[in-house]
Parts: sequence; C-alpha cells; structure tokens
Amino acid sequence: MELILTDHAKQRMVERGISLSQINQTINFPDYTIRKEDKIEAHKEINKRLLKVVYFQRGKFIKIITLIWK
Repeated sequence: MELILTDHAKQRMVERGISLSQINQTINFPDYTIRKEDKIEAHKEINKRLLKVVYFQRGKFIKIITLIWK
C-alpha cells in the first residue's frame, strides 16, 4: 500500500506529534474500524492514547485525511 498524506494530515502530524510509524500501525493493525460512506476511521491505542486515522482507500493507494488523538 502506498500512503498519500494531504497537507492537512501533514500539518496534524506535526501539531500532534504523530509519527508515520504510528499511522502505519493504526491502519495495518487497528483495534477497530468504522466505515462512514467511503471514509474509513481506524482506531488504535498507542501508549495509553487512542489514535484515530481517517482515510480513503483506492486500490493500492491510501489517502490520509486527518489524524486525531482521542
């Protein structure tokens, strides 16, 4: 899979201290996912915090929309 990050997602990575490794973990090994129309929300507990990654998947491409610590 190839990850594409929107400018918004890149900005959230910096602001919220989220690494590319944490994003990959969340997408590849989520604790659970929620589908909303064509968006996927992957949720993963990392270091006692819940990371939510919102993305679209098109074939082999995953476009990251936003990242949120819950």
